[in-house]
Amino acid sequence: MSAPTLLVLDADPLPRLGRLTGRAKVVHTDPAGLAARLPEADVLLVWDTATDAVRERWAGDGARPGWVHVAGVPVDRVLGPEFAASDTVLTNARGVFEEAVAEHVVALVLAMAKGLPGAWEAQRARQWRHREVLRVGGTRAVVVGSGPVGRTVARALKAVGVGVALVGRVPRTGIHGPGDLDRLLARAEWVVAAAPLTGATRGMFDARRFGVMLPSARFVNVARGELVDEGALAEALRRRWIAGAALDVFSQQPLAQGSPLWDVPDLLVTPRTSGAFVGHHDRLAAQFVELWERWEAGRRLVNVVDKARGYVPGH
Repeated sequence: MSAPTLLVLDADPLPRLGRLTGRAKVVHTDPAGLAARLPEADVLLVWDTATDAVRERWAGDGARPGWVHVAGVPVDRVLGPEFAASDTVLTNARGVFEEAVAEHVVALVLAMAKGLPGAWEAQRARQWRHREVLRVGGTRAVVVGSGPVGRTVARALKAVGVGVALVGRVPRTGIHGPGDLDRLLARAEWVVAAAPLTGATRGMFDARRFGVMLPSARFVNVARGELVDEGALAEALRRRWIAGAALDVFSQQPLAQGSPLWDVPDLLVTPRTSGAFVGHHDRLAAQFVELWERWEAGRRLVNVVDKARGYVPGH
């Protein structure tokens, strides 16, 4: 019996799949060659998570892989209508990034509370600027998104003394529903976006939502750029409707040199680094191999995405 064919949609650095030697026929492709290669693949590994190639090229003649794995958590760049309607199983990399993202959020909260960006600017200008800074203990946060990332962020914020309200798709014990969001925003010093990108969440942080927030509030997005009306956020910061913001994700990535976001006052820009910890590529590859071994043995896959919802259910 011939080895199954694993098609890898490449990105640098390539995944380390040595454990699959002799167990899989590994074929590599770039986005341009994807359509021609899809019919021969039993499994597709979407290692390049920044391309729309799967969504754009899934429709067509010939067989399609029975399993697609995305080496990241968001799957909206893969899920076109044809793929969503297919019988193909979709999995993602849930479980790899949660702790790193939570650490990043806490770092941003502390940096903004303690005025570290301003301190760095003053140091570069050789200026001694004594100032009072904020305590984070006793402040309140709203974390929007009750999945693994949101829950891990909530635990990390609680560890530094922040009271946290968690908002999810549906209300349940310990989690608020969308109907509570505006009320919670009006009381929170910290607002963290950690929700998946769906029809319900796209553009949810708009001018009205920024207007609901406290003038002392600071907004952090570590989810998807499309959750935020970036123009409305920039205007809210310029008008001092809110006190600050930090963005790790953007509607267009990388952020263009000419983007006005670079110059918005009190906005921290990080280039999608919240989950980019040292060794994460190896962890992603190891996770895929573990899933392959389950698939190879006929066992139930984990991290299976509900394609109608756009995320892994169960939270």
